[in-house]
Amino acid sequence: MKHRSPRLKSWILFMAVIGMLLGFGPGAGSLLAAEKIIKIGTIFPLTGPVATAGQRCQAAVQTAVEIINNKHPEIKVPLAKQEGILNGYKIVLVHADSQGKADVGKAEAERLLNQEGVWALIGSYNSSVSKPASFVAERMKKIFMCGSSSSAALTQRDMKYFFRLAPTDATESVDFVEVLKWVNKKKKGSVKTIGVIYENSEFGKHAAEEAKKAAEAGGFKVITDVPFTPGATNLDSEVQTLKKANPDAVLGAVLGADYSLWVRTMKKANWKPRIIINYCSGYQDPVITKQLGADADFFMGSSGYSPQFASLMPAVAAVEKIFMTKTNGVPFDGNSIQEAVAMLVLAQAIEKAGSLDTEKVVKTLYENTWDSPLSLGGKVAFAKGGQNIKAQSIVTQLQRGEYRRIYPEKMADGKIVFPMKPWDKK
Repeated sequence: MKHRSPRLKSWILFMAVIGMLLGFGPGAGSLLAAEKIIKIGTIFPLTGPVATAGQRCQAAVQTAVEIINNKHPEIKVPLAKQEGILNGYKIVLVHADSQGKADVGKAEAERLLNQEGVWALIGSYNSSVSKPASFVAERMKKIFMCGSSSSAALTQRDMKYFFRLAPTDATESVDFVEVLKWVNKKKKGSVKTIGVIYENSEFGKHAAEEAKKAAEAGGFKVITDVPFTPGATNLDSEVQTLKKANPDAVLGAVLGADYSLWVRTMKKANWKPRIIINYCSGYQDPVITKQLGADADFFMGSSGYSPQFASLMPAVAAVEKIFMTKTNGVPFDGNSIQEAVAMLVLAQAIEKAGSLDTEKVVKTLYENTWDSPLSLGGKVAFAKGGQNIKAQSIVTQLQRGEYRRIYPEKMADGKIVFPMKPWDKK
């Protein structure tokens, strides 16, 4: 064997050290492990017609991570009193913008998992994005935590790695029909006919199907069915279709800026049914509510949280204080708070599993009921397929810009205004 010169030996040693520092060689793994980082990807619509909702969803996950990574003894949620999980691991978020488009969301899920090397995904607000993005995660055996997408079909796919926190449009449809029955009984409402308006997407079409199913089971007649293209610039014909049919009640699956346009178009047409109940945002969106002002009043919808729920969910206040520093003072809404819950429950499961083995964490998620002070009812538990069976919501009505709790009656803090007041008598 030839002997190397001292100079050559020094050069080889120098290059080995450089290689280790740059991530090459046998020592690289231990260097990276010493960082104790868990990368989590988020996919939300940060641009497009529902960008404000997506931005708040992202801020909610960031808020949860701030609580997980740092000690917050003043916050009464799991993991807040410690720093990190698994004896010091910190969570690092890698964000993606779906633009509210299914193909973009799918591509971003592939990028986050394949190129960024994230351990799990959280998203995606739009059900039409969550569906393909979660298929990517399922194929790669990675966890997908879905905070707020409401299409019931998402948890009817027999998937192993998908978990959804929010109530579904199937359960909400049943709730809405119960409200109509309650109005007929308590207010002698004589509501008999229903119109359905919905965006032509995974979310909207499925919500409309569930609305029709629940309406038929409840003895109501759906007399008009009005789809529209998301991101519409004009809803005149859709509103005129509703007005011509003149149903007693309307169930709406209308998000973001489309919701604002729909409300303003109804005002322009000088028409309202006797009662309107909405799925999801934009009804829930506090920014849109503020923009609409008095025009938003007397609309109704379901929500897992609004600031008027404070007495039912006292732990939220301290968390919301952090959240509002990221949203220019805008509080949680029913969608964004579910994304914070998704992150907190995932972190709890990792901690309880004592491992970053995905299979162990999945098993742990399914086998336990999780404390969740940011959830209405305070608990989270998953059934096969990933649906949170503890998910709850309250039907509210906007009155003078505030979400008054209306139904169930045992949770009410206000009385329903029925029928809705005409546009010229507000």
